[in-house]
Amino acid sequence: MLIRNLLTAAAPCALLLGAIATPASAFSLTPLSTYETGVFDGGAAEIATFAPGVNRLFVTNANLNTIDILNLSDEGVLSLFSTIDIKALDLGGINSVAFNDRGYIAAAVAAKNAQDPGSVLFFDLNGIYQNAVQVGSLPDMLTFTPDGNKLLVANEGEPSGYEDGDVDPEGSVSIIDVSGGIGSLTNGDVTTATFNQFDAQKQALIDAGVRIFGPGASVSQDLEPEYIAVSPDGKTAYVSLQENNAFGILDLETGEFTDIVPLGYKNHNLPGNGLDASNRDDSINIQNHPVFGMYQPDAIATYEVDGKTYIVSANEGDARDYDGFSEEDRIGDLTLDPDAFPNADVLQENENLGRLNITNTLGDTDNDGDFDQLFSYGARSFSIWDAEGKLVWDSGDQFEQILANLLPENFNATNDDNDSFDNRSDDKGPEPEGITIGMVGGRIYAFIGLERVGGIMMYDITDPNNPQFVNYVNNRNFSADAETPEAGDLGPEGVLFIRRDQSPTGKALVVVTNEISGSTTVYAASVPEPGTAMGLLTLGAVGVGVLGRKGQRSSHN
Repeated sequence: MLIRNLLTAAAPCALLLGAIATPASAFSLTPLSTYETGVFDGGAAEIATFAPGVNRLFVTNANLNTIDILNLSDEGVLSLFSTIDIKALDLGGINSVAFNDRGYIAAAVAAKNAQDPGSVLFFDLNGIYQNAVQVGSLPDMLTFTPDGNKLLVANEGEPSGYEDGDVDPEGSVSIIDVSGGIGSLTNGDVTTATFNQFDAQKQALIDAGVRIFGPGASVSQDLEPEYIAVSPDGKTAYVSLQENNAFGILDLETGEFTDIVPLGYKNHNLPGNGLDASNRDDSINIQNHPVFGMYQPDAIATYEVDGKTYIVSANEGDARDYDGFSEEDRIGDLTLDPDAFPNADVLQENENLGRLNITNTLGDTDNDGDFDQLFSYGARSFSIWDAEGKLVWDSGDQFEQILANLLPENFNATNDDNDSFDNRSDDKGPEPEGITIGMVGGRIYAFIGLERVGGIMMYDITDPNNPQFVNYVNNRNFSADAETPEAGDLGPEGVLFIRRDQSPTGKALVVVTNEISGSTTVYAASVPEPGTAMGLLTLGAVGVGVLGRKGQRSSHN
């Protein structure tokens, strides 16, 4: 295990691309230190939570099935304190961790058979086991309500497959009442919010735009909770249903889901919504195409402005691909409707749309066996939604435009190969996955991790109707062998914000856990003094086109 202190030593593996900002807010992230497990492409650093006071990070290590406890010094330097061995508890794999300010952490752990009910384990801040309760199938992300009284667990309920004998558990959210402490917790303190009440509404939900498409699956089986964000008042939880391109809205006072909200589709044929669709054209080629993007957010977060709650989403995208069922196809392999696509031969060339991955579950609007519309995975962006799940703002094609300017030699590279220019253009591009929100200098910022090319996009979202790009930092060295520590951080999975008043350094911090490099990096977040010289990247207005819930097209700017 190796710790890099970026405060006191030169860091040849740190490629920092922070000299570009909009005039609105010259904001920066400065790397302080990195803790490295030395494990490449093993999920050795995925999700982190922070315990202020004791100044410890708890980082999930799927490679060893442990939680690594890292001390964070007053200079921002990471060092290993201890590890929590999940293997010793004879369970499945560790998925996520969360801190409660009452002095403990919770960890989501799958069962050995991932379709069986999983567990939430509780540990004190020294890593000593305290208690456990049973939750739903494949518990992943978990979070506490603002008052610390409830713990919410996203039970993804992924199927083992879609062949005879396979099992498809129901997705759900477990609500654990921890108001009385964790020492006396039993399974009786766990209630489960299911989607059973929507099972009879399957066709209505599909007609509204919710993707329910697993062969033979009920609504409850098909919905797969991915991530949870709680409203600032603690009354409502918003649950990203990634594969379903929807949000679930959970009333935390009744413990029941009240709505499933389809997110619509992004029109990549509108100005400002372009994409690079081919990995076979040997160039950066961001342009409009007759394709709709499914937002399919992974991580989400909430914040409040003028008494209104907003949800911020990282629109990663995801596909179902099993031996018994796969929704993935390339446009070049499809039959396109000649009226909808009169230039199909040109569109289906590899250097145009032929290589782009799309779903085969949508697009044949008249059921005649050919495709009238095309739907790709993810939106290559981050979005802001209101409390009803209506789109307020989307970053359009800004991520790819920024990367084209800043990383022209490594545009849309993948995360495990440093010689992979344009590799991900046919799939989900930079693949925004992790997101967090924090306030610095009186402004509210979103930090979005790009899973493939790496790095963190930073936006000022103080005005949810008019976010501004402010900076991008990528602690990756493309000139090094990707399997060596010199390559830096690869595959950011989780992004965590530490408030200034809880930080041991006295400054706001951002922590990034990197799945491919197995590294955890701490950054200091700061707004430079007035007069600091910064380069400027001008981004045009971004128009957001969506295909509405009833299939009607509408435009939002």
